[in-house]
Amino acid sequence: MATLAELGRTRYEQVSLTVRAVIEQIQRLWQGLSAESIEGDLLGRAGADIVDAVVQGQLTVADAAQAYIAAQMAAQGGSALAEATLLAAAFGGVAPDGGSLETLLFLPAIGVRRRIAAGLSPEEAMLGGLTDMAMYASTAITDTARSSEQVGMAANRSCVAYVRIVQLPACARCIVLSGRMYSYSTGFLRHPRCDCITAPLRENEWGGVPSPQQLFDRMPAAEQRRVFTNAGARAIDRGADVGQVVNARRGMSTAHLYGRDLQVTSEGTTRRGLYGRQMRRAGGEFTRTPGQRYSRSTTPRLMPEQIFQIADNRDDEIHLLRRNGYLV
Repeated sequence: MATLAELGRTRYEQVSLTVRAVIEQIQRLWQGLSAESIEGDLLGRAGADIVDAVVQGQLTVADAAQAYIAAQMAAQGGSALAEATLLAAAFGGVAPDGGSLETLLFLPAIGVRRRIAAGLSPEEAMLGGLTDMAMYASTAITDTARSSEQVGMAANRSCVAYVRIVQLPACARCIVLSGRMYSYSTGFLRHPRCDCITAPLRENEWGGVPSPQQLFDRMPAAEQRRVFTNAGARAIDRGADVGQVVNARRGMSTAHLYGRDLQVTSEGTTRRGLYGRQMRRAGGEFTRTPGQRYSRSTTPRLMPEQIFQIADNRDDEIHLLRRNGYLV
């Protein structure tokens, strides 16, 4: 049977390969776009193809999440059986802040136009736009992986916690959190392009995860200086605590990437959407905002992270995850 670390590494590689494949697809599509028509391109067929590629990436990592949780629990002597089944489709098309993925993936067009206004050449502006698009796409997929893993953890009562595993190269903010243990329902601290992973735990112990200091010691000197600055790397090398050095230099990021306190999503809330169909069967009301094509449920659809914040216990979590269309 695979070890816990091996299972975590396999999951990391699966998510990374998915992100890489989607980015390569985006790069090929981007080659056919131009700075002069970038807004129309991203509102047209090319933009739809990019959104479809990212959604497929989200569905791929979400679909494998529950099997990953089951394998980790079995490896730790727990039960691989979950109380409910994760719905991968519930995670597709949703941006990290709960908004529309289509809206998020249009932002590179605005970035291209701003770069041109700032004096960059069309070629430079388009290269910057591609960089933006790759960041948004990779963040959306990796966030989906972690969010679906948390839903999978909630559905399996053998899981009581998770530990953060950091893969080098990594930023200072992530390194100081390496090996940190959290309740299974605690939100995951991340930033754009963060590729740290969660390893679900049956018991509150984890022996194979490197500490921040161990990660620092593994890094080449040049990488230490790049990540922690010259002064910070020198201080750590002389015995300073890694966390104190990092936290003194910059604040930690939070799970609220775009300033939202309440994480809800409009995705899937139309009459034909996954959540909307559920609300329609329950007799829910729908309304259409002027300018919108479809009416949407008047009952907000919570994001998984918000559910874990407001639920009183695991029974409540599973109930709300079902009600919001993430479990069946």
